[in-house]
Amino acid sequence: MNFNEYQKEAVSFAFYPKSSEWDLPFYPALGLAGEAGEVVEKIKKLMRDTDAKILTADQRHEIAKEIGDVLWYCANLAEDLNYDLGAIAIMNIDKLRGRRERDTLKGSGDNR
Repeated sequence: MNFNEYQKEAVSFAFYPKSSEWDLPFYPALGLAGEAGEVVEKIKKLMRDTDAKILTADQRHEIAKEIGDVLWYCANLAEDLNYDLGAIAIMNIDKLRGRRERDTLKGSGDNR
């Protein structure tokens, strides 16, 4: 499945309210932040609760499921912004290639 196929399928599960007064994608943006936090939370708890330096298959699977939730919100946010995930992926790779060519992968700032 490619990004655009995923997006088409993922948005079919969306039932959140869209505001008639505001053209802002509040719900998927907030959901994205929450789900990304859940990914980090799982990893944080692994650091706290285990002495092992290797993730088990079950732990990896649980994190992957949370990444799937992040992807769902990304798909819906992209949809609400009238972008395809595939186009966003290409934009991101182009940006990273440009940074590599300019030797600015390290550092800070959006437009380096």
